[in-house]
Amino acid sequence: MAIILFDDNAHQSLLPLTYTRPVADLRIGILTIAEKWAKHLDTEFSFHTQPYLQAKFPQKTAVDDLFINGSVCPDDGLLEAIGQLKKGEALKQGDFLIAAKATMGAAFTNIVNYEPFFISIKYPEDIFSKNDIELRKDFKLLTKGRTSAAISATNTIIGNDFFAEEGAVAECSTFNTTNGPIYLGKDTEVWEGTHIRGAFALCEHSQVKMGAKIYGATTIGPYSRVGGEINNSVIWGYSSKGHDGFLGNSVLGEWCNIGADSNNSNLKNNYAEVKLWDYTTQRFRKTGLQFCGLIMADHAKCGINTMFNTGTVVGVSANIFGAGFPRNYVPDFAWGGAQGFEVYSIKKMFETTAMVYPRRDREFDEIEQEIVKKVFELSETYRSVL
Repeated sequence: MAIILFDDNAHQSLLPLTYTRPVADLRIGILTIAEKWAKHLDTEFSFHTQPYLQAKFPQKTAVDDLFINGSVCPDDGLLEAIGQLKKGEALKQGDFLIAAKATMGAAFTNIVNYEPFFISIKYPEDIFSKNDIELRKDFKLLTKGRTSAAISATNTIIGNDFFAEEGAVAECSTFNTTNGPIYLGKDTEVWEGTHIRGAFALCEHSQVKMGAKIYGATTIGPYSRVGGEINNSVIWGYSSKGHDGFLGNSVLGEWCNIGADSNNSNLKNNYAEVKLWDYTTQRFRKTGLQFCGLIMADHAKCGINTMFNTGTVVGVSANIFGAGFPRNYVPDFAWGGAQGFEVYSIKKMFETTAMVYPRRDREFDEIEQEIVKKVFELSETYRSVL
């Protein structure tokens, strides 16, 4: 049996974060959604996603395929219900398709209704607002029946929900797990003088720099480096927020870089509900949240001392710099700041990215380049405001 994680309409409502990946490749908690399902079901996975993404995220089929909605996070109830599906059956909640056991393109012979609550990701803000729940679930999944590797006695650990994988290193830091678990992935480093309150996850080969202050529920994805003050944020991987400055109630994609002393607001001065730019309606959408910070897509960067307003959305490969607050929506491949923007050309983007990838021992290959070219084309209409 093969697990095939399929995109639904969430691939559009999650833009710009999903321009460069299937929905199931989103990281929430410690793992990506796809990794969660694979771990629970002890099998491999593939994706049914947008055609231009299939070269990087291919679909693999077997005799009996299990299709699972890529926006849905597994839990015990869902695992039981999906495990009971027979060939030709689909699991739904109302009109929402959760999973199906069928041959690609075949009609379902029976609908099984599922009533219990479950976690699914529809909008970008869901990633940080639901991160606490998923981080706790992933911590149990990854550490059950296992013993943490030892870390230096120079650290102070408060509470019992602490786990370090082999190769994790920390010195002269405090880890408070009374409000949530703390997970240090393989070959991670926490430098001296850091204070971390759970729930928190530091994924493999990532580093927390000296004197950082991190509050839950925060996830730092693999091959990233962070410092300063971070609260309830998710950084997917291969990104840097290495200096002082505040990041709160935010999501950063891969290959992002935050300049020194940059800050985002996560609360409006009048305490009003925060709105976020919505790609599907091309207008600002109410989030229902009082705390909501920065949503930044892959390859985006900002210069030193950048100030982001509450509820700012930054598109793929945008480059922001200069004094003042940039607008609350910065389109994909925009170059500039509060004084105005111009188009960041594909040629310049490729030149920069070709230097960035080797810093993480990765290659900006033809597959990656073709995805970027397609995103540049798809996002052209949004740059009409420049």
